[in-house]
Amino acid sequence: MTVYAIAQISITNLDTYNRYQARFMEVFGRFKGSLLAADASPQVVEGPWDREKVILMSFPDEGSFHEWAQSPEYLEIAIDRKSGSDGVVLLAQGLS
Repeated sequence: MTVYAIAQISITNLDTYNRYQARFMEVFGRFKGSLLAADASPQVVEGPWDREKVILMSFPDEGSFHEWAQSPEYLEIAIDRKSGSDGVVLLAQGLS
């Protein structure tokens, strides 16, 4: 069943985050996910929102998400994401 990873972040160190972002697609492209959106200024339609950027990815199943998120290649670049941003990542199950 398709799963969606939703990241909501605030960038705390632009240089460090840009280093992560520069390598992201190279690493992400090796796995079964699809990048659906990466919006640095999403329109807030309702309620308070204290982040700057939203990222939406889809994966064919939860195993594929974990294969990417826990891969040595991603963990290597994720150091810069964690150092250069603050946020939350959600994993949502798609409808069958």
